Amino acid sequence: MKKKREIPLVVISDVHLGTYGCQAKELLNYLKSIQPKVLVLNGDIIDVWSFSKNYFPSSHMNVLRQILKMSNQGTRVVYITGNHDEVFRKYSDLILGNIELADKLILDLDGKKTWIFHGDVFDSSTKGYAKFLAKLGGKGYDLLILINSFINWFLVLVGKEKRSYSKMIKDSVKKAVSFVSNFETTAAEIAIQKNYAYVVCGHIHKPQMKEVINEHGKVTYLNSGDWVENLTALEYNKKKWSIYQYKKSDYANPDLLEEEIHDDIVNKILSD
Repeated sequence: MKKKREIPLVVISDVHLGTYGCQAKELLNYLKSIQPKVLVLNGDIIDVWSFSKNYFPSSHMNVLRQILKMSNQGTRVVYITGNHDEVFRKYSDLILGNIELADKLILDLDGKKTWIFHGDVFDSSTKGYAKFLAKLGGKGYDLLILINSFINWFLVLVGKEKRSYSKMIKDSVKKAVSFVSNFETTAAEIAIQKNYAYVVCGHIHKPQMKEVINEHGKVTYLNSGDWVENLTALEYNKKKWSIYQYKKSDYANPDLLEEEIHDDIVNKILSD
C-alpha cells in the first residue's frame, strides 16, 4: 500500500455530510492518504440543516469512521463548529480522547500566531429571519448540485469533461463575488488587529491563500474551500502553507481505494 504522507497540520471544511453534493468518497481517499499530527475540521462537516435519516449513505458514514480511526491512531482532531452544524456549539470545549469540539482554535505555528474559525460570524444571512432564507437557499443549492450530477453523468457517458454549473453560477453573481471579497477583507483586518500571522476560515467554499496588507500590518488569509465542488484542503508542512487540490489520478492505487475500516465498536456507536 502507498505510504501515507505525514503532515503536521491539515484543515478541511464545508464537507456537508448528509447532502447530495458531498464528495464523500473523494474525501475518504484523501483522509486515507495522510497522517496528520493535527486535523482541524473547520465547520459544516455534518450538514445538520439538511440532515435526514433517509439520506446518509455508507460513504458519508465511512468518512466519520475514518476520522475516528485517525484519532485512535494518535491524530489530534479538532472539530470547529460552523453554521450548518451550529447545534454542536452548546457542547463547545468538550474533549473526548483525541477529539475536541470548539468554536475557534488558536495555534502557534513555528512562532506565528494562527487563528482558525469557520467564519459564519461575519455572515448576517445566518442570523435571525435571514437564517430561514439561507436554509431555503441551501435546499435550492442541493437541488442544483443534484441536477449538476445528472448532467455530469451524461457528459461522461458521451465522452465529455465534467462541468460544475453550480460553481459557474455562483462565481458569476456579482453579489456573491462582492460578499466573498468583503468576507476576506473583514477576516484579514480583524486578524491584523489581533496581531495574528495567519487567519484560516471556511464557510464561503472558496479556496484561497493570500497576503493582506493595510496601514496596521499584514496577515496571511487562508480558506480551505470545500468538499462539494472544489475538493480542497489546507496543509501546513515544513513551515509553509499550501492548498491541496484533489485529483482522481493521484488515487490510482486500488489497495488505497478499496481499504476497508474494520472497527466493530466504532460501527456500533455510529449506527445507534
